[in-house]
Amino acid sequence: MNTEHPGTYVYPDLLVSTDWLAANLSDPKIRLYDCTTHLIHISDPEAGVPYRVESGRADYDQEHIPGAAFIDLQKDLSDQTSPLRFTCPDNDTLIAAFAALGVTDDCTTVLYSQTTPQWATRIWWMLRHIGFDNACVLDGGLSKWKLEGRTLETPPNVYPSGVMHTVPRSGLMVDKEEILRAIDGPGTCTINALRKVQHAGQDNSQFGNYGRPGHITGSINVPTAELIDEQTTAFLPARHISAVFSRADVSEADRILTYCGGGIAASTTAMLLTMLGYQNVGLYDASLSEWAPDATLPMETLPANPTGD
Repeated sequence: MNTEHPGTYVYPDLLVSTDWLAANLSDPKIRLYDCTTHLIHISDPEAGVPYRVESGRADYDQEHIPGAAFIDLQKDLSDQTSPLRFTCPDNDTLIAAFAALGVTDDCTTVLYSQTTPQWATRIWWMLRHIGFDNACVLDGGLSKWKLEGRTLETPPNVYPSGVMHTVPRSGLMVDKEEILRAIDGPGTCTINALRKVQHAGQDNSQFGNYGRPGHITGSINVPTAELIDEQTTAFLPARHISAVFSRADVSEADRILTYCGGGIAASTTAMLLTMLGYQNVGLYDASLSEWAPDATLPMETLPANPTGD
């Protein structure tokens, strides 16, 4: 069982502030990456997912934090043979891909996104999955950096290939079989990181659903968006986030699984749980992109729109 957690981070160094980054930009042992992807929402019911994927490279080319290189999640770090977006490749392929991008044992990797932190946290979770621990996320990302009037640049940067000696961890990326076992198995808490109306199955907006409305049977809802400051895109205070998880009785679980539409927003939830000291956290990689279209996999809806959608 996970124990109750105080309103502070057990692992605060997994986040770095804009002040810290500004003071360390010239450090040759820092490898800084813009990790942005955009989801362009569509309303085509035949598409299977409510969005199309667009690289954030064009925005990076217009402006980025000085010295940052760019990571294209779908192109650089996803399984190109998978019919689903953002599928994590096998460990050897992923390690080689990160090394080719310049991630290396003797440097600190700092990740940021242009808007929501979920793209940085997804790549952070992938690094943790392969056993690389010298990585952190810039709190507030480019949005906070720009709000503070800090320096930007346009010339692209590419790091030389790195060397990685890692031992991959088990249990951080999970599949539908483990989610199925969790539905009837005691001791596991499964968390949906999507918005309340999506969890309820009452979303008739452009965001739509992933083939069927609602959520995986038995899962609870802790929307990632409610853990983030809307203006700065920084995380809300640790005491607030800790209280949210405590109210959801997450501490009663021996195993915590997170999911969303494609394993992206749920990576933010997984990272925050890890920072708070929760143990045995896993991310359902394919999430509803795999689950919802398969009518043999159980889903449920709620009878009415939840409050505060």
